[in-house]
Amino acid sequence: MAVLIGLLPLPVMAEGFAVRDLTSVAAEAKSALGGRYAARAEPARLTLLCTECEGAPMIDVLLGRQADGTEERVRSGQTPVARLEALCRQRNPECRLTGLSVVPAVGWISLYRTGAMSGATAIVLRDGDLLTIRSLAGDAATASRNARILVEALAPRIVGP
Repeated sequence: MAVLIGLLPLPVMAEGFAVRDLTSVAAEAKSALGGRYAARAEPARLTLLCTECEGAPMIDVLLGRQADGTEERVRSGQTPVARLEALCRQRNPECRLTGLSVVPAVGWISLYRTGAMSGATAIVLRDGDLLTIRSLAGDAATASRNARILVEALAPRIVGP
């Protein structure tokens, strides 16, 4: 009997992210942004700030969990990117949202205005693990560029294969 139980297929466990400590990617993040940024790294939060740069841009990279079903709805197409953008625009009419290519995860980036600053927030989800990259800058191009640079530089390593 024990032999038969051992031959039964086991349920597949969720993999989640490959990296769970942002201190391991702090140097890579600084380098991707050009090295002028100061960084403060903790396991679940990496903050990057450039006081020398015009508009003093700031970026927060955060690890967390989001197991509310959003990932499954986006992955299946039940909630398309256009619907996410409509929800974003309900909160801020200037919000723009586009999908990100972060396979095997799913993700999107929203661009918006917040007071005198412009913001860009990238969301990456895999098996309930959440990577958030929130970029603020004096102009939309810088906020978007910084968020996208960090998605390209960090997401493949954090998400894993």
